[in-house]
Amino acid sequence: MAIVQIIPIAASAGITGFESPAADYHELPLSLDALLIEHPSATFIGRAQGRSMEGVGIFDGDILIVDRHIQVQQHDVVVATFRGEFVCKIIDLKNRALLSAAPGFAPWGVSAEDQFCIEGVVIRSVRCHRPSYLLQEV
Repeated sequence: MAIVQIIPIAASAGITGFESPAADYHELPLSLDALLIEHPSATFIGRAQGRSMEGVGIFDGDILIVDRHIQVQQHDVVVATFRGEFVCKIIDLKNRALLSAAPGFAPWGVSAEDQFCIEGVVIRSVRCHRPSYLLQEV
């Protein structure tokens, strides 16, 4: 389990440059899984594909942390299986529809005949700014 240490660094506006990082050093041990995952036994991780959720800050390649334990609410971002595919969309429970968060994407109505199952609520998304060999597809 990785431990992250937070080092706050404040920049000075004067001619002295940057304040010494050691001046305000505070060691706060924190595991990323404790920070990001609330229900470990009910959580899975997926990867976003496409541009339809950019309006809520989910971009192509982002890592999605999905919690199956959380009760789904109106307009939650969810991962669902819809017509045999995994999708990440905003759920409109009142109108039985899946909504995108970017212009140019029509809502998808969910009928009683559709294969549809909500897999969980997206509780966090993580953006990688550099490629990782750990995330490469096999």
